[in-house]
Amino acid sequence: MPHVSSLPDLLARPELLELLAELRRAATGTRPEEALVRLLAARTGGRAEVYASWGPLVAGAGEPPAGVSPQSLRLTHGRRHVGRLELWLPPEWAALGSLAAEYALLARLQTAAAGAARRRVGERTLDALLSGVSDPATLGPDAYAVAVAGLGPAVGRGAGARAAQAHALDVLAGAGEGYFAERVGQGLCTVRGDQAVWLWPARDLLREAEELYEALKASTGPSVRLGVSGLHRRTAPVQALQEAQQALSSLAGRPGHQIFQQMDPLYALLTQGRLTPLRRQVQALLADLDDGGRTESTLRAYLAHQGTLAELAEQQNVHVNTLRYRLRRAEQALDGSLSDPALLARLYLAFSPAGDP
Repeated sequence: MPHVSSLPDLLARPELLELLAELRRAATGTRPEEALVRLLAARTGGRAEVYASWGPLVAGAGEPPAGVSPQSLRLTHGRRHVGRLELWLPPEWAALGSLAAEYALLARLQTAAAGAARRRVGERTLDALLSGVSDPATLGPDAYAVAVAGLGPAVGRGAGARAAQAHALDVLAGAGEGYFAERVGQGLCTVRGDQAVWLWPARDLLREAEELYEALKASTGPSVRLGVSGLHRRTAPVQALQEAQQALSSLAGRPGHQIFQQMDPLYALLTQGRLTPLRRQVQALLADLDDGGRTESTLRAYLAHQGTLAELAEQQNVHVNTLRYRLRRAEQALDGSLSDPALLARLYLAFSPAGDP
C-alpha cells in the first residue's frame, strides 16, 4: 500500500476500504474463521491460524514465509478469553496484525452467536429429556454422557451479584456448547438453577471430559467444577444427570473435574449415608461389558456362594471355565481383584438389599 502522510488520507485510500470490506465479509460469513484465515493468507502470502480459547486449532490457511516469527494475538471480549490468532506475515504486512485480530475476534463472536441460537433450541430439547417429557429413544442407540458444571459462590449480594452469576453461568454454558460444536460435532446444553448441563454423544469419555474441563477453565477461570456421568445407552437421561451431579458433589467445592465411574463412591456413604452412588457405579461398570447382565448375575452368585467354583458352575448350569471367564471380565471392568478385601467390601455393599435411609 503506498505511503500516505496522514490518517485522513489513509482512510480515503480505496485499497484500504477494499481490504476492510473483505475482512468484514469474511468475519461475518457462515464459516467466519475459515473465510478470514483464507483471506489473510491470500492477501499477504503468509499464514494465519485461529484457535479456540481452550487450545485446539479452529481454522488455518497459507504457508509461513521463510525466516518470519509468528505474531500471537490473544482475543478477548470484556474479560472473557475467546481465542487466539497466530500470524506469519511478510515484513511489509507486519502492521496488519492488530487489525486482523479485531476481525478474528469478530469472527469468534459470530460463531458464538450462532452457537447461542442453536443452544436456545437445544435447551428446550434437553430440558424435556431431563424432565422425562421427551422419549429417550430420540437419542438413538449410541452411547451418550451428561456433564454438569458449577462455579464458585457469587461475589457479593443483591441483584447485581445475582445478575453477574447468571451471566457467568451463561458464558460457562456457551463455552461448553462451543467445545462440543467444534470438537464433537453436536451436543445439547442448558442451564438449570446454578449449574450448566450438557448432553452429547460420547466417543472417548475420558478425553472429552478432560478437554471440556480445559475449555471451561480457559473461558471462565480456574474456579470451575465439572462432574461427568458414565456412558449410557437407551436409558432416561435423568439417571445420567444424577451421576454427573454426584460426581460434581464429590469434589466437595474444590475446582477440578470428576467422572462418575472414577469417583470414590464411599464419599457419599460416609458423608450422607447413601449407598445409591456405589450401586450405580458398580452397575455402570459392569453394564459396559454389554453382555445382557450375565457377568453381574454371575458375580452376585459368586459373592453369595460358600462352596467351590465347580459347585457354583454346576448351580449356574455353566462350564467352570465359563464361570472363571466371567469373573475375570468382572475384575477387568471393576479394575480390581476379587481377592482384594476392599473391592469385596464395596461389592457386598453395592449388592446389599438394604436401601438408603
